[in-house]
Amino acid sequence: MRRLALPLALLAMLTLVSPAAAAGRPGLGFDLDRATIPELQARMAHGRLTSAALTDAYLDRIGKVDRAVRAVLLVDPTAREQARASDERRRTGRSRGPLDGIPVLLKDNIDTAGLATTAGSRALRGTPPARDATLVRRLRDAGAVLLGKANLSEWANFRAAKPTSGWSGMGGQTHNPYVLDRNPCGSSAGSAAGVAASLAQVAIGSETDGSIVCPAGMTGTVGHKPSLGLVSRTGVVPISAEQDTAGPMARNVVDTALTLSALQGRDPADPATGRYPADQPRDYAALLRPDALRGARIGLWRLPVLGPAVDALMTRTAGLLRSRGAEVVEVELPYQKRLGELEFPALLTEFHRDIDQYLSTRTGVPRDLAALIEYNRDDPLERTCFAGQELFEQALTAPGPDDPGYRAMRAELTDLAERSLDETLAGHRLDAIISPTNPPAWKTNCATGDNDVIPSSTPAAVAGYPDVTVPAGFVGELPVGVSFMAGRWADAKVLALAGAYERASHARRAPRYLETVG
Repeated sequence: MRRLALPLALLAMLTLVSPAAAAGRPGLGFDLDRATIPELQARMAHGRLTSAALTDAYLDRIGKVDRAVRAVLLVDPTAREQARASDERRRTGRSRGPLDGIPVLLKDNIDTAGLATTAGSRALRGTPPARDATLVRRLRDAGAVLLGKANLSEWANFRAAKPTSGWSGMGGQTHNPYVLDRNPCGSSAGSAAGVAASLAQVAIGSETDGSIVCPAGMTGTVGHKPSLGLVSRTGVVPISAEQDTAGPMARNVVDTALTLSALQGRDPADPATGRYPADQPRDYAALLRPDALRGARIGLWRLPVLGPAVDALMTRTAGLLRSRGAEVVEVELPYQKRLGELEFPALLTEFHRDIDQYLSTRTGVPRDLAALIEYNRDDPLERTCFAGQELFEQALTAPGPDDPGYRAMRAELTDLAERSLDETLAGHRLDAIISPTNPPAWKTNCATGDNDVIPSSTPAAVAGYPDVTVPAGFVGELPVGVSFMAGRWADAKVLALAGAYERASHARRAPRYLETVG
């Protein structure tokens, strides 16, 4: 394989500010890429680290490394002030828990009071939101340092018929940190690339179908799409209330679990959270066990359409699971063709309904979907990568949410997605199902758009069931993830299984920021 490095000046810059090099900074004595939240908290508890120093290290990396990755849209000007407040809480014995003082990036479709929230679109550059999204308020309550906003695929990849993941009119193109001319996948591209490049300790992404797990898989990180209703969507720019979720992304499972613990909970403004079980765990990290795979029965959904190299990686993954005491059986999930036929038409109706409602909460922005379409026609910068807005136009004329045909379609869609997983889990007596998360990253090309061969996310996304991806290995220089799925509210189970696999596999390695491979 031929490898071309970055231009020498940029390569030298990246080398100087690599996570390992950060160990040489005053106050830091560790590799940012490998540090976990519990390790950071232990250092802060013993006076060997402050949140201010940790925040400065991440801000410094953003300033130098992000010109190659383009994961961060904007830095919160209050980040250092937030970090100093965390240090003062710690000094006076008022620490708020594991996330206190930890820098977090937010996908830029999540409302943040006083800070631009654009969904990547120039149309939303008006007055910033007046209130935090519920999940942002929970992060603040937990003491997290809100570092800034991450770039994303504009409108969460729901504008053009052939979009280019990671591109937005506001932020341009986010690059995959492993090979910079390759795509980061999915709409949470900046969140995934940001944590992969050690630009934040954790990030928050969102998913309607694949937009947390695919970018996490493509960038060698961990992403958790929670059960629908576990995390509030209030204040998150929507596609569909029937499928949208927000969830954590990190470089390891324990940080993902700790962040989920802070995000979860009921919200009167989000009816889906009304189904949140009373016995749901409060601390997912406490339920991670090194031996979680022992005695587990796991179904392997191979998806050979992703290619022989990915399939070989899944064979090795199954072997590792068996070596840790799991029983692995091969399965096929039913109803996939019909799910593919039903999902897109249903989302068109739901997007029109939900985006109009969201826009009514903002000032100084287009008032509804029709006005968004007109805005895009008048702004040439919104057409510099994918020129079309076919999905907007189709959603504008889609049947309304009270249309009997739409209602029957959504009912069948959700039922088949639930059955595809429930029947497979019950029929084979499984604790979870695994599948490859993603193919090797394709080359980014605005003219052709994405390679959409990422079918593994759909059953859990449509059913509202949990899906967590962890690094499984590499095809050449390109990361591939493995997804762990199970029934609704089984978030603790899939995190525990994924954590045990992560501990056994040691599959992740830091990116090298190659310019191209071939």
